[in-house]
Amino acid sequence: MTFPHLDHDSRVAAVRSKDPRFDGWFVTGVLSTGIYCRPSCPAITPAVRNMAFYPSAAAAQGAGFRACKRCLPDATPGSPRWHLRGDVAARAARLVADGVVDREGVGGLASRLGYSTRQVERLLREELGAGPLALARAQRAQTARLLVEGTDLSMAQVAHAAGFTSIRAFNATVREVYAATPTELRTAAYRRRRATPAPTDTARVPGALGGTGAPTALTLRLPFRAPLHVPSLFGHLVATGVAGVDAWDGATLSQSVSLPRGPAVLELTPPAPDERHIGLRLRLTDVADLGAAIQRCRHLLDLDADPVAVDEHLGADPALAPLVAATPGVRLPGALDAGELAIRVVLSQQVSTAAAGTHAARLVARLGRPLPESFGDLGVTHLFPTADALAGTAEADLGGMPGSRRRTVLRVATALADDSLQLGPGVDRQIAREQLLALPGVGPWTAEMILMRGLGAPDAFPATDLGVRVTAAGLGLPTGRGLVAHAARWSPWRAYASALLWAGSQHAAATLPGGTRHTPDQTKESA
Repeated sequence: MTFPHLDHDSRVAAVRSKDPRFDGWFVTGVLSTGIYCRPSCPAITPAVRNMAFYPSAAAAQGAGFRACKRCLPDATPGSPRWHLRGDVAARAARLVADGVVDREGVGGLASRLGYSTRQVERLLREELGAGPLALARAQRAQTARLLVEGTDLSMAQVAHAAGFTSIRAFNATVREVYAATPTELRTAAYRRRRATPAPTDTARVPGALGGTGAPTALTLRLPFRAPLHVPSLFGHLVATGVAGVDAWDGATLSQSVSLPRGPAVLELTPPAPDERHIGLRLRLTDVADLGAAIQRCRHLLDLDADPVAVDEHLGADPALAPLVAATPGVRLPGALDAGELAIRVVLSQQVSTAAAGTHAARLVARLGRPLPESFGDLGVTHLFPTADALAGTAEADLGGMPGSRRRTVLRVATALADDSLQLGPGVDRQIAREQLLALPGVGPWTAEMILMRGLGAPDAFPATDLGVRVTAAGLGLPTGRGLVAHAARWSPWRAYASALLWAGSQHAAATLPGGTRHTPDQTKESA
C-alpha cells in the first residue's frame, strides 16, 4: 500500500521523532507486542524490524493488532487525504465517517456513490486496507470507547448508541480492539479522572440530562493538527451567524443542527494557545447520532487539515508569505449542513454580512422548527428551515429581499428537496459545481463559496469575493482575470488562500469577538 509523500523511511523517521503532524496519516503495528500506535506514541520506539505500517486503524485491526492504551491511535485527527481528494475512495471514506454504512448498509453506500458494492469494496481495500464494513466497525469501536469512558450510560445503551446489533458483538469488538472489556475501560477511565485530567482525546465529564425526552449531554475533546488560527476560524463563524441557530457568549460558540435521528445543539470552545483540542459539549436527541455529530463538527472547523503543508505551499508565494507568517494555521470555516450553507450563501449575494444574517434570521423565525424546551436556554432556539419547508413557500412570503434573490432561494431549495442538487459528504465536487451553476441566479461566486464552505473543497476559489479582492489588492496582487491567473500557483489550496486573505483583512470575520453572548440582531434593516 502507498501513502502520498510518505515512503517507508519517512514513516520510520516520523515514528522515531514522535511527530504529531503525522497522526492520522498512518498507524504503526508493533509486531513484537501485537498493538498498533499513532506516530507520536510516547512509548518506547520499537525496532524497525518490528514496525508494520497501515493506512488506517481498521486495516491494523484487520491484521490482528490491538489499539495502544497509551496513545489511543483511533482518537487522532482524520487523514488529510480524504479532505483533499475528490475521488470515489475519498468520497466513500467521508460517507463511512458520517455513518452511512451503519444507517444504510454497504448497499446504501454504493448506491450513493453510483458504483457496485464490489467496486467500492475493492477501492477501499486498495486505499485504506479495509472494506466499508471493517471501517464502520472501527468507527463503532471508537464511538463505544468514547461512551464507555465518558458517560454513565449502561453498557446496553452504549452498544445501541454505537451502532452494534447485539451486546455480544459489542463486547467482542471492544475486547478485540482494546484488549479490555467495556467495564475495564470504564474503570480505568474513572481512575485516570480521579488521578489527573486525562491527556487523551476522549470523552470527559459525563452525564445525561434528566427527565423523559431530555437530550443526552456529552463533553468531548476534538483533536487537531497544530497550528490553528483561532481568530479567523471562530471569528468567521460568529460574524456569519444567524439569530436563532447560532450564538456566541464570548467563550463558546453554540449552534443547532438536525442530525439523522433528531435535533441537536453543540457548544464549541476555542483552544488555549498550548492546547491541541477543541472543547465540545453536545446535547443529542439520540446518542446514536454521536458519530455523525463529531464528523459534522470536524468539518465545520476543518480539523482534519494539514496546516503545515498548506502554509508551506502558500508561503512559497512572496505575496502571501507575510500573511502566512502572521496567521499560521488558517482553516476553512465550514458548515454543519451543506444544504443549509447553500441557502445562507444565496442570501448573502451582493449584501453585507449583517444584511445576510438579517435575511436568514427572518427565514428561521418564519420557517425554522423550534427546538424542544428540554434543550434549555443555550442562546439558540430553532433549527434552520429544511429544504422542503423552503421549497413549499410562496415567493411573496420571502419578504425583505429582492425578487431575484427570493427566486434563487426557492430554486436552490427545490433542487435540494428533489435531489437534483446533492450536497452531501459523498458527492462529486465537480458534479456539484455543475449542478449549482445550472441553476438560474447561481453564479461562480455562489458556487465556489458553497463548494469551499459546504463541501470543504480545498481548491475552490471565489475570485470575485470582495474580501479576497481587497486584501489581494493591498498585497499588490492583480484583480479580475489577473488574480485568477496568479492564483493558479496556489492550487490545490486556493480555498485556503481565500481564507488566508480573509484572515488578513479588516473585516469583523477576521477577529474573534469577546464580551457577552452575541446573538445576531434580527431587527437590523427592517423591510
